Amino acid sequence: MKNIICLLLTGLLFVTSCKEKKAEAVAQKTEFNNWQPIFNGTNLDGWTPRITGHPLGENFGDTFRVSDGILSIRYDAYGDDFDNRFGAIYFNEKLANYRLKAEYRFVGETAPGAPEWGFRDSGIQFHSQSPASLKPDQPFPVSLEYNLHGGNGTDERPVGAICANGMFVELNGQKNTSYCTPPVIKRTFHEDQWVTLEIDVKDSLIRHYVNGEEILSYANPTYNPEHEIAKTLIFNGDARVKDGYISLQSNSHPIDFRKIELLKY
Repeated sequence: MKNIICLLLTGLLFVTSCKEKKAEAVAQKTEFNNWQPIFNGTNLDGWTPRITGHPLGENFGDTFRVSDGILSIRYDAYGDDFDNRFGAIYFNEKLANYRLKAEYRFVGETAPGAPEWGFRDSGIQFHSQSPASLKPDQPFPVSLEYNLHGGNGTDERPVGAICANGMFVELNGQKNTSYCTPPVIKRTFHEDQWVTLEIDVKDSLIRHYVNGEEILSYANPTYNPEHEIAKTLIFNGDARVKDGYISLQSNSHPIDFRKIELLKY
């Protein structure tokens, strides 16, 4: 009898465990079916351009343009000198906990007069100060950045570094010591292929993904109290960064984005 009872209890536990795992899988599947497009593929509704030296909302030189479902960033109207006119296009909603997904590709040639590091360089900025709060001559916002690099056909140029402008983050429990920290898992994509990036932000933990693979994680972003602009964003002594805006950089090399989606937690 004791053996029979043990078998029954074991079977019950197995069935319960299976039900729990199935429910968890269904919940996860349901969660990841709630992606919402934040780029409509037709125009720039819901987004605001901001280019250094130009008023907020002015899309100088038609830098940000939409065609065939693609948001393109181009510099053909900049003439022979890029002149440090760095910019970005900002999604209009302030965000806290979310997962962002987008496809991107580098194309063409770097704009004339761009810095050497501008070659196949761009990024998605997040936890950013509002675009309205940027100074007229401020090229980049106080923010975190998922750095985008494209390969040159030969050398490794891994995508997905974390660049922290006016902020600190913790990697393996240690505060970052450089502006940009490379990903742990290094992936380089050459030529003009489409690549899928994801940024997962849950409370104080942030993860970078490329083509579905986690390549970097870090935590606890805080404002740098010694940074001229970042220190003005600290209120009542609390330097923690809990939310902010996302934006797509115009860094001097042509780049395309499509299928920009958001999953809110």
